[in-house]
Amino acid sequence: MINKRISISVTILTIVMTFMEMTALPAALFCNIQIRDIEPIYFSLMINFVLAFALCYVCRKTIIKEWNFGLQFQNIPNDLKKYGIPSLVATLIVAVAFCIGLSPFNNKPTIYRVIVEGVVYYIGVAIMEEIYLRGLLQNIIEKWFGIRNNAALFAVIISSALFGFGHIFGALGQPILTIICKAVWATALGIYFGAVYVKTRNLWIPIILHFIVDLCGIPFCFAKSNQYPTIGLVCCLSTYLLLGLYGIYIIRKK
Repeated sequence: MINKRISISVTILTIVMTFMEMTALPAALFCNIQIRDIEPIYFSLMINFVLAFALCYVCRKTIIKEWNFGLQFQNIPNDLKKYGIPSLVATLIVAVAFCIGLSPFNNKPTIYRVIVEGVVYYIGVAIMEEIYLRGLLQNIIEKWFGIRNNAALFAVIISSALFGFGHIFGALGQPILTIICKAVWATALGIYFGAVYVKTRNLWIPIILHFIVDLCGIPFCFAKSNQYPTIGLVCCLSTYLLLGLYGIYIIRKK
């Protein structure tokens, strides 16, 4: 049985980090940085990531010393080769679909905007979400199930469903079909990332794969619209559902 104090602490930390990512608080209250054509909200979000990482680090060193996130550097190349190729293929397919659907591009961003909004920001997103969704939430749910059969699978599905639900709020303002699709494919991606985490027990692997998948959003830097083109919506949904099925396959594979 997991220690009750640890269980409560991890649960609270998960909720706090989730709130920080979804609201950009507290950074949004005091941060309003404007550099070139980069949207100020991205700086608020990234500063909030740093604050959340600092909070997690302090908790790890004090109240949850026994907690193992699985942040290790052994076998990263082998694990990426074993489980990462599907995410790379999916990213290329979706990125091409976005390029086709958004063309002709009607925005000319500076290189600074592309780097910050299309790359650096998504590094923070990948680390942040994998820490609290896989490193904290999925782990604690699996421990709650204990030695029951398929405990890891149940933990992956539950945490992924919550991951998908959380994407509804980030998609508000989009057409209802887009919101539904984003919730579904985010759930599928969560299953893929969660399954890889179960198989490797190394949080760096889903972090890297999460970042790779998010890179498909770079074409939006070159478009004034933030609406998903139909071809992009279809490719995202079908491709990420396949990744989710692959995740279920590898987690059930002995």
